[in-house]
Amino acid sequence: MHFDVIRNRVGKLRMLMQEREMDAFVLIVLERLNSESCHYISGFRGSSAALIIDGKGEMLITDGRYQTQAALQSPFALTVQTNLSLPDFVANVVAEQGYKSVGFEAEKLFYTIAEGLQKKVPIHWKDASALIPFLRRTKDAGEADAIRRAGVIARKAYDKILSRVYVGMTEVEFESSLLHEIKMAGAEKGWSHDDFIVVSGERGAMCHGRATQKTFALGDTVTLDYGVMVEGYMCDITRNFAVGKAQKPAVEIDRILVQAHREAATVLRPGITGREVDAVARKIIADAGYEKNFIHGLGHGLGLEVHEAPRLSFLSKDTLKEGDVVTVEPGIYIEGWGGLRVEDDYLITPNGSECLTQSDDQHLRVVAEN
Repeated sequence: MHFDVIRNRVGKLRMLMQEREMDAFVLIVLERLNSESCHYISGFRGSSAALIIDGKGEMLITDGRYQTQAALQSPFALTVQTNLSLPDFVANVVAEQGYKSVGFEAEKLFYTIAEGLQKKVPIHWKDASALIPFLRRTKDAGEADAIRRAGVIARKAYDKILSRVYVGMTEVEFESSLLHEIKMAGAEKGWSHDDFIVVSGERGAMCHGRATQKTFALGDTVTLDYGVMVEGYMCDITRNFAVGKAQKPAVEIDRILVQAHREAATVLRPGITGREVDAVARKIIADAGYEKNFIHGLGHGLGLEVHEAPRLSFLSKDTLKEGDVVTVEPGIYIEGWGGLRVEDDYLITPNGSECLTQSDDQHLRVVAEN
């Protein structure tokens, strides 16, 4: 990540800090928890770190394992943590600086850690959990391009693997082969923390089912929900294929879902609410008789994490704005039969949206026909 990008983000964070009358802002990463926000605001991608940002400068605290890496990845002034736990080291620095009001992320810290900081340094600690997510929500051109490139790798890897599917292949074999192709194509990994969703036959009713040793049978419909990471940013795509032949219900449900997806995507624009976008797809599915079988929201934001703000849902209170990246993923799930879902990722532009991931055809494909 270019250091100028980081400095620009820090400048925006400082403006938010001034509005909230904070002398400093503290961000702590313990065993990778909150590493995405640390990466966003500092460039550093290690598993243990703390950031202290005030009106004059930026400090990155980490241990000796990451000393070389931190200097390469971040323009922040580096301090190597020694002799104390990371929270205790942070408390000492905050006390030495004499801050009176410090923002911290209560939502990202264990209660005992937050309580310990407040006891060791009895100043005004302000919950600033919303600041970094607020900044992260609006994707710049570089972030959108990383997701776009992730989508290109994802599509090519998927096409390669489809040509190798056979009756008797296991869900795990399929997932492993796909991940191999993704990494060989230059991606960092698939998703950051989760395995892919690979469900075949009746297991398709589990919208978050993981790959098992179940084998693909002739006529099975397989749903794959997967992604690729490039420069820390992830895409999120769902496709469906039939093994050998497509069942009539699968063809009909596929048609409904592709229609629901595309019509919902056409209304994406700044100013529309997540609830309104969800309603477009939900009405098409309900009119086709599957209202009770669409059991989740239409989509979510994504970027450094697979699930970010905003949400596209009947419960959403979000309004879309330029720079949002959201998924559109209508699904139909039927116990005892299976399910399908169709998903792509969209960047909200000044006058509408751009699909960052779409391949030539979202429809159900038939493979292993011989």
